[in-house]
Amino acid sequence: MLLSELVTNAVTHARTPRGRLLFVRLQLLPHGTLRIEVHDADSAKPAPHPTSLTSESGRGLLLVRELASEWGCCPRRGGIGKFIWCHVSASPEAAAA
Repeated sequence: MLLSELVTNAVTHARTPRGRLLFVRLQLLPHGTLRIEVHDADSAKPAPHPTSLTSESGRGLLLVRELASEWGCCPRRGGIGKFIWCHVSASPEAAAA
Protein backbone atom coordinates (compact mmCIF):
# COMPACT_ATOMS: atom_id res chain seq x y z
CA MET A 1 0.00 0.00 0.00
CA LEU A 2 2.79 2.45 0.87
CA LEU A 3 4.58 1.84 -2.42
CA SER A 4 1.33 2.38 -4.33
CA GLU A 5 0.63 5.65 -2.50
CA LEU A 6 4.14 7.02 -3.11
CA VAL A 7 4.11 6.10 -6.81
CA THR A 8 0.60 7.52 -7.26
CA ASN A 9 1.69 10.74 -5.57
CA ALA A 10 4.72 11.05 -7.86
CA VAL A 11 2.71 10.35 -11.01
CA THR A 12 -0.08 12.74 -10.00
CA HIS A 13 1.86 15.66 -8.55
CA ALA A 14 5.50 15.59 -9.68
CA ARG A 15 6.14 17.91 -12.58
CA THR A 16 8.49 15.45 -14.22
CA PRO A 17 9.78 16.69 -17.59
CA ARG A 18 8.83 14.62 -20.63
CA GLY A 19 11.29 11.81 -21.19
CA ARG A 20 12.27 11.54 -17.52
CA LEU A 21 11.03 8.50 -15.68
CA LEU A 22 10.38 7.89 -12.07
CA PHE A 23 11.86 4.80 -10.49
CA VAL A 24 11.43 2.74 -7.36
CA ARG A 25 14.07 1.28 -5.06
CA LEU A 26 13.32 -1.34 -2.42
CA GLN A 27 15.95 -2.25 0.17
CA LEU A 28 15.81 -4.69 3.06
CA LEU A 29 17.63 -3.09 5.97
CA PRO A 30 18.95 -4.79 9.11
CA HIS A 31 16.37 -6.00 11.63
CA GLY A 32 13.75 -6.68 8.95
CA THR A 33 12.97 -3.09 7.98
CA LEU A 34 11.95 -2.45 4.37
CA ARG A 35 13.03 0.88 2.85
CA ILE A 36 10.87 2.09 -0.03
CA GLU A 37 12.10 4.94 -2.24
CA VAL A 38 10.29 6.61 -5.14
CA HIS A 39 12.50 8.89 -7.25
CA ASP A 40 11.23 11.55 -9.66
CA ALA A 41 12.66 14.55 -11.53
CA ASP A 42 10.62 17.21 -9.70
CA SER A 43 12.55 18.93 -6.91
CA ALA A 44 9.45 20.29 -5.11
CA LYS A 45 8.95 18.67 -1.71
CA PRO A 46 5.52 17.15 -1.13
CA ALA A 47 3.53 17.92 1.99
CA PRO A 48 0.51 16.16 3.45
CA HIS A 49 -2.52 18.42 3.50
CA PRO A 50 -5.95 18.08 5.05
CA THR A 51 -8.78 16.94 2.79
CA SER A 52 -12.52 16.97 3.22
CA LEU A 53 -14.31 13.84 4.39
CA THR A 54 -16.00 13.52 1.00
CA SER A 55 -12.86 13.98 -1.11
CA GLU A 56 -11.92 10.95 -3.22
CA SER A 57 -8.20 11.73 -3.23
CA GLY A 58 -5.52 13.61 -1.32
CA ARG A 59 -4.79 11.15 1.48
CA GLY A 60 -1.70 9.40 0.13
CA LEU A 61 0.97 11.11 2.20
CA LEU A 62 -1.31 11.11 5.24
CA LEU A 63 -1.51 7.31 4.93
CA VAL A 64 2.27 7.08 4.52
CA ARG A 65 2.77 9.24 7.60
CA GLU A 66 0.47 7.03 9.68
CA LEU A 67 1.55 3.58 8.42
CA ALA A 68 5.32 3.99 8.03
CA SER A 69 7.66 3.95 11.01
CA GLU A 70 9.61 6.81 9.36
CA TRP A 71 9.36 8.76 6.12
CA GLY A 72 10.94 11.74 4.46
CA CYS A 73 12.04 13.48 1.29
CA CYS A 74 15.60 14.07 0.06
CA PRO A 75 17.14 15.73 -3.00
CA ARG A 76 18.60 13.35 -5.57
CA ARG A 77 22.32 13.36 -6.25
CA GLY A 78 23.17 15.57 -9.17
CA GLY A 79 20.59 18.17 -8.21
CA ILE A 80 17.75 16.91 -10.42
CA GLY A 81 14.64 15.83 -8.59
CA LYS A 82 14.03 14.18 -5.26
CA PHE A 83 13.14 10.88 -3.69
CA ILE A 84 10.52 10.16 -1.09
CA TRP A 85 11.32 7.29 1.24
CA CYS A 86 9.62 5.40 4.01
CA HIS A 87 10.47 2.55 6.35
CA VAL A 88 8.10 -0.24 7.24
CA SER A 89 8.59 -3.36 9.32
CA ALA A 90 8.92 -6.39 7.06
CA SER A 91 8.82 -8.97 9.84
CA PRO A 92 6.75 -9.55 12.99
CA GLU A 93 9.97 -9.55 15.05
CA ALA A 94 10.90 -6.08 13.79
CA ALA A 95 7.42 -4.77 14.50
CA ALA A 96 7.73 -5.90 18.12
CA ALA A 97 11.15 -4.26 18.58
